Amino acid sequence: MSILELEDVSIKYITGDIKNVGLKETIMRKLSGKYVKKEFWADRHITFNLEKGDFLGIVGTNGAGKTTLLKAISKIMVPSEGIVRVNGRISSLLELASGFDGDLTVKENIYLRGAILGYTKEKLQSLYREILEFSELVEFEDRPFKQLSSGMKSRLAFSVASYVDPDVLIIDEVLSVGDGAFRKKSEAKMKEIIGSGATTILVSHFIDQVRTMSNKVLWLNKGEQVCFGSNVEEICDAYSMFLKNKVLPQNEEELKQFAEEYRKIKEDV
Repeated sequence: MSILELEDVSIKYITGDIKNVGLKETIMRKLSGKYVKKEFWADRHITFNLEKGDFLGIVGTNGAGKTTLLKAISKIMVPSEGIVRVNGRISSLLELASGFDGDLTVKENIYLRGAILGYTKEKLQSLYREILEFSELVEFEDRPFKQLSSGMKSRLAFSVASYVDPDVLIIDEVLSVGDGAFRKKSEAKMKEIIGSGATTILVSHFIDQVRTMSNKVLWLNKGEQVCFGSNVEEICDAYSMFLKNKVLPQNEEELKQFAEEYRKIKEDV
């Protein structure tokens, strides 16, 4: 049985002009039949499945629908169409400040975020020091969260999430924040999580990170699924070529051609 299955998943946002004209005017427009409602499909017909221990890298330019898809997998959003099946416990790290209180200290936030992720008090007490040391924030233990830099916040967020022992771990861009040393350390932690059998999903603009850590890749573009597969090098090369020429492969044969063209460019450099 797959641990995660997405079947023809589509996610639609409905927007109107309330933010421009206010609530009263919006009601009046609805009553008069002049209300403008717009629909925007963030993701369309996404289908794939993952087995226990898979590491999925999701690539795509800004606006591709990556984060929205992760929210549907995390049960934060309900798909407009299609089905998401998750067989296990999910730990998701989608926004650095999510689940943290700016006025609480680093220590207090570890306990707060840990509780949100499902830790018991006893589990948190046993892991607290390890989480703090991994985040490299020992000297900031009593500092308010809001005073931390974005890199510090990302280290703390990743550290708490990576110790939750999930069946599925979802991370959106967190490993892209922070210095190179912590990135290597976090990648090593991710490999440890993979070794424990957890299924991991990572969104990253660092294509080399996707190459080295993933055994499957999903490529999204403007909400559409370009491709999904275990041919990681080929998909990453084709995606790198797309970033250069802004042309999408239309079929598997073109995907291979794009990958070959990118490899030739690399050889000539």
